[in-house]
Amino acid sequence: MNYEQTLDYLYNTLPMFSRMGSAAFKKDLTNTLLLCDRLNDPHKNFRSIHVAGTNGKGSVSHMLAAIFQTAGYKTGLYTSPHLYDFRERIKVNGVMCDKDFVVDFVEKIKPAIKEIQPSFFEITVVMAFDYFARQKVDIAIVEVGLGGRLDSTNVIMPELSVITNIGWDHMNMLGNTLEEIAFEKAGIIKEKVPVVIGEKKPETEEVFKNIARQRNAPIFFAEDNFLVDDYRISNHLIAISVIDRSCDRTSQYELDLGGIYQTKNILAVLQAMQLLKDWKVTEKDIHSALKNVKQLTGLHGRWELIHEKPAIILEVAHNKDGVQQMLQHLQKISFEKLHIVIGMVKDKDVDSVLQLLPVQAEYYFTHAHIPRALDAWMLSEKASSFKLRGNVFGDVNIAIQNALGNAAPNDLIIVCGSIFLVAEVNKASVTQQA
Repeated sequence: MNYEQTLDYLYNTLPMFSRMGSAAFKKDLTNTLLLCDRLNDPHKNFRSIHVAGTNGKGSVSHMLAAIFQTAGYKTGLYTSPHLYDFRERIKVNGVMCDKDFVVDFVEKIKPAIKEIQPSFFEITVVMAFDYFARQKVDIAIVEVGLGGRLDSTNVIMPELSVITNIGWDHMNMLGNTLEEIAFEKAGIIKEKVPVVIGEKKPETEEVFKNIARQRNAPIFFAEDNFLVDDYRISNHLIAISVIDRSCDRTSQYELDLGGIYQTKNILAVLQAMQLLKDWKVTEKDIHSALKNVKQLTGLHGRWELIHEKPAIILEVAHNKDGVQQMLQHLQKISFEKLHIVIGMVKDKDVDSVLQLLPVQAEYYFTHAHIPRALDAWMLSEKASSFKLRGNVFGDVNIAIQNALGNAAPNDLIIVCGSIFLVAEVNKASVTQQA
């Protein structure tokens, strides 16, 4: 098989969450461990940091990877899902894994696939671990796919666990209360391995403390030790002033990542780096890395500006907490009229998102081309009950074209609601037609 045939085999042979939803989620680690065993346990051959959370885990993972790269370490990064290229999931020093490696790996693992019948996600996780081991990375930043306790990535023994926050998402699989969701995320806490909690909530604090205590794991709540003193947003980027309470020192950080939510994510990153004393990372490395996360790691879709006049923003916010943070950011910037291009998936709490959105915006309802996507007409009907009005489009790029046709130079167009919707945006086409 060539590379395209290999991807076709992976997408169409294996149960895939983006296509099937919860039916593709394997609720134990057996398959992952069996696959790792066939490959001589690659997950035991590199040092790692494990990152979970409802929102922010992708940004935190990329920021940590950027810092280690800047400090001169060979750094693996595993994230999911991908936006444009399957190989975005598996990177070393910001470079996607080779196509030949993907082809060779799948060919090698085919007998095990036939026997074990793993999910698409289980295969991609083991593929990443095999790549990191072969590449002899100094450290790998591993982002949890879903939850934590039963996530395929949870076979690693990291140097540090990070849980960014707890919010409402995937309740059909993780639980119907914040405490239940926190319990699943806390499953990545390992015996005697320190854990950083990015955001403290009264509903979840004791859950984390109890599990950390059971596992003799030192626990650190980032906001107990770091405080955002001030921030400013300029040209859709953000500069943050942070106080280190341990020494009462204030530092200024410039991020090439937009989004007001980065004021929360940066605290988890700084707390993590404070704990990783064995690594030779300077304050200069941290400052430089945070200015260049996109360039170093290839992060997309987090308040990503793809056009100006009018501004077009790609934002992967897709649940209640994520959308609330997106709306907070909107309150801090200037624009004339707001145009929202939105598409969601069926298994999200769609109503909880729609009820947050501003009535005065112009809406362009659409959907991604995956089976899990909520039909754009159905989304429009649901939105009308919240007095949100707009037109329906069968493709996100057509929706963006229409928004551009309606928007004045000082307006803002934001594309949100689903990672898979953002993934289908043709940036080149948008630029040509704007």
